[in-house]
Amino acid sequence: MGIRPEVGVAAIQYIQVRKGMILLEDGQLFYVVDRDLNTPGNWRAILHLKLKSLKTGNILTRRVPPDDKVEQAFLDKREMQYIYQDGDGYVFMDTESYDQITLSREWVGDQMLYLKEGCKASVVLYEDKPISLELPQTVELMVAEAAPSVKGATAAAQRKSATLETGLKIEVPPYITAGELIVVDTEKGEYLSRVAK
Repeated sequence: MGIRPEVGVAAIQYIQVRKGMILLEDGQLFYVVDRDLNTPGNWRAILHLKLKSLKTGNILTRRVPPDDKVEQAFLDKREMQYIYQDGDGYVFMDTESYDQITLSREWVGDQMLYLKEGCKASVVLYEDKPISLELPQTVELMVAEAAPSVKGATAAAQRKSATLETGLKIEVPPYITAGELIVVDTEKGEYLSRVAK
C-alpha cells in the first residue's frame, strides 16, 4: 500500500493549484478538473479554475486572484476488502489495520454491482469519513443467466444480454454461457474476456 499521506489541509496560493488536487472551500471538497492562468497585458492576472464538487458531482468554474490563499486537502486512500452485506449497508475491512466500516446502499449506489464478497477496492477518506469508493479497473464475475444465442447472426456483430452474479446486466458475446467466469471493465461496464482457466 505504501506510505499514507498526512490527512488534513494546508494553505497554498491559488497559483500553486494543479489539476488533480483536492481543495477545501466553504467546508466542501472540490477536485481540480482544469486550470487556466490568464495574464492580459498590464491587467492583473486571473486564474480560471474548473472544479468538481466531491459531494454533489457538479462542475463549477471560479475566477480567482492567483495570490489569494486556498486550502489544499490531503485525502487518505485505503485498500479495503468487501466482506459482507449488513441490512442496507456493505461492510468493508481495511486490509492493513483490519478496521471495519459500513457504507450505506445510497452512498455506494450501483458500484456494488461490480463487487462480490472478497473483492478489494479503495475507499478514499477525509478526516476519517468516506468520500468516495474507487473500484479496481477490472473485476471477475460469474455469469448467472445468459440469453440464448441468435442463430445465423455474425459472431463479430452479435451480442446478447447476460446477468452476472451480483445482478449487473451487460452485453456479452454469443458463446458465453451461464456459469462462466468473465472479466468486466468497471469504468465502462463492458465485457472484456473470459477468465483463463
